[in-house]
Amino acid sequence: MPGGRLTQQERQQIALGLADGLAYAEIARGLDRPTSTVTREVMRNGGPTAYRADLAHRATEHRAHRRKQAASRDPKTPPQPYGRDAEAVREYEEVFTTVIMASGAPKMMSRVLACLYTTDAGSLTASELAQHLQVSPASISKAIAFLESQGLVRRERDERRRERYVVDDDVWYQSMMASARSTAQLVETSRQGVSILGPGTPAATRLENIARFLDFISESIARAAEQAREILHTKPETTPDSTT
Repeated sequence: MPGGRLTQQERQQIALGLADGLAYAEIARGLDRPTSTVTREVMRNGGPTAYRADLAHRATEHRAHRRKQAASRDPKTPPQPYGRDAEAVREYEEVFTTVIMASGAPKMMSRVLACLYTTDAGSLTASELAQHLQVSPASISKAIAFLESQGLVRRERDERRRERYVVDDDVWYQSMMASARSTAQLVETSRQGVSILGPGTPAATRLENIARFLDFISESIARAAEQAREILHTKPETTPDSTT
């Protein structure tokens, strides 16, 4: 039924639709489901190229079991700010995590980043992250080290001298600039190979073409990041009853 949980048969239909190259909207129409339901189902279970109906069904049952256990352990879960649906927020975090993983980030790093981005404050301490994700502080420390090396998070001290991990409007700009610098390094290394392998040789020509392509990409990334930083920055709207 629309609005209810997906059945195993529906998941098999989704898998068949993906194999046939159908768009999420078309698969959803065949199931009489919202497109968002199909999109969320696929992205939280491996993405369009790795989705498996049986694995997705078992994973969903496992998540439902874990939530029941968590609810029995902590029946006094605090209400979500802004009147949000706690279950919808949790599911969205899982989808967001899967999308970040699809871009190449390891699972724990993706979970930490998704958690930070879906927090209104945009910052959390190591203990807050560990508690929210139900993982060890060591796992958080390793994830933060990776994200910081990629320019995706930064550290700061709050008024209680606690170290907080922060994402803000400038983080993606810094990440894009770091990507541009990394690409520029590939350009330089490729061009070094041209002189070593001999200009005009097949290998050197290949490296020169790589260098030209990446040089263009690096400059484009840096230029686009600068422009976007100037014209696309927005601040969240606030209302008197925003916390109710």
